[in-house]
Parts: sequence; C-alpha cells; structure tokens
Amino acid sequence: MPGVPVPRLVHVETSAEPPVVSGLVMSERPGVPWHEADASLAPGERASSRRELGEVVARLHTVTGPAFGYPAQPFGPAADDWRGAFTAMTDAVLNDAVAYGVELPRPVEKVRQVIVAAGDVFDEVTRPVLVHFDLWQGNLLLDGAEGARGLSGVIDAERMFWGDPVAEFVSLSLFDDIEKDTDFLAGYAAAGGDATFTDSVRLRLELYRCYLYLIMLVEAVPRRYSSEQLTWTRRHVGGHLTASLDAAVSTLAGRR
Repeated sequence: MPGVPVPRLVHVETSAEPPVVSGLVMSERPGVPWHEADASLAPGERASSRRELGEVVARLHTVTGPAFGYPAQPFGPAADDWRGAFTAMTDAVLNDAVAYGVELPRPVEKVRQVIVAAGDVFDEVTRPVLVHFDLWQGNLLLDGAEGARGLSGVIDAERMFWGDPVAEFVSLSLFDDIEKDTDFLAGYAAAGGDATFTDSVRLRLELYRCYLYLIMLVEAVPRRYSSEQLTWTRRHVGGHLTASLDAAVSTLAGRR
C-alpha cells in the first residue's frame, strides 16, 4: 500500500553468548493489606495478629548476612561494621537531599554531626541480621474468616538491609512508640527476639527513626508528590524527624 513502509529483515551481529534474562518468580499470598482490614478487626484478632507478627519478625532476625548494609551493589559494598554501614547509608540519603534540593527541618551537616557523635553506640551491634525496614500495615497481609483473621504474608522487601534488629521497630510503630505494642513484643520475645529496651537501644531507635524519616522526606521530591502530599510530608514527617533528632541530641549530651 502506498505510504506504508515495508518491513525488512535486518541482520545484526551479536556475540555467541546468549542474552541474560533476569526475573523473579513469587507465589501469591492470600489476604488483604492490614490497613484495609484494620477498622473491622475485633480486639482479639488485632492482638493475636500482632503477637503472630512479633514471632515472624523474630524468625526473620535469625537470618544472618555476610556483612552490614544493603545487599544490592548500586548501594556500595557491604561493610565489616555497623557503624560504617549505617553512617554510609545516612550519608547517601543526605547527599540525595542536597542533590534534589529537599527542604529538611534541620541543616544536612547538623544531621551528619548527630550520627557521627553517636558512632560508638553502633559498635554494640556485631551481628548483621535481616532487617525488612518497611513493615507498615500496607506490607502486612491478613486472611481468614471474620473473627479469626491472622497474618498471612509479609511483602515488599525493597528496603531490606543487613543490620541492627532494633531498626526493625521503626516501621512497625511508624510515628508511634514500639514499647506500647505489648502484643507484638510478647510474640517477638516468645520466638527468641530480644525485646529489652536499654538506654543504648532507645538511642539507636531514635537514630533509625531519623533515617527512615529522612528517606520519606527525600523521596517525596524525585517521586514528584502532589503539592498536598508534599506539604503533609514536610509538616508531619519533618516534625517527627525534628523530635527524634532532639531526643538523640539530648541523650548524647547526658552521656558526656
């Protein structure tokens, strides 16, 4: 037909090696995200599901990695110590904040100074365990008959790293206090997890909160949040980042 190009076979020189095809095969877990079902849960269902979640997380924390840090190569080589890994992880987010012109409630260098000042507290972590670091309700699936619903799956491990199990408590109690979650902690302890909150653990927990809040603030810019989302994130997440930074600084001052 006039005006329609005729396709041609084109010979392209290729190497003898076959192409590498990457893929991920996963089984589909039953259930719905926890936040969609939460309002309809009976108190007993919520309590038993939090205990079950505690047991699952404790089992996750029995998995040990070869070194500290993110397993993916784009994030740099893993580190032999948690202080070095966490400092590098935080630096990377702060560098992104500068690169994207993100408005933070505190100057980037002030945040770096807090992490450096707390360096020795990270040296208490000597075993790199699997930390999911994104266990908010949207990544937890519930299934079962009404009145007997329970945890059916944990999904979305893109934030996973090898590190301090205490860091896990941040997303599990986002914008709240994990020490209030007695059902989760009971399940965690029953499955062998260490749920002892020492002064050191509480300080590390504040610093890990800072790290997650920084991620939430920084990613809002390249992800092009709407103006409404951006305003909420800066106000709400930024407020929590300020509170955690202040708590860490206060604790560090008391240790001197």
